[in-house]
Amino acid sequence: MRKGIHPENYRLVAFKDMSNDEVFITKSTAETKETLEVEGVEYPLVKLEISRTSHPFYTGKSKLIDTAGRIDKFKNKYAKFKKEAVKEEE
Repeated sequence: MRKGIHPENYRLVAFKDMSNDEVFITKSTAETKETLEVEGVEYPLVKLEISRTSHPFYTGKSKLIDTAGRIDKFKNKYAKFKKEAVKEEE
């Protein structure tokens, strides 16, 4: 690796997929306040909602993960437009 081309905080970081608890370690500059111990070594921790181990494109499985209720929020937000469209058609 060439000297002086990477930021000072370029280090090994643990990324954890919260949907299936899979952990992988790679180098990153991601800022984090939490740590995770993996095989006796403590790494900065970055939590992910979805990764290559849980994404339907890579796994071939269709699985819906709605961790923050986003679908319900969307439906509630746009429900009024659906009702108006039905009234206009009548």
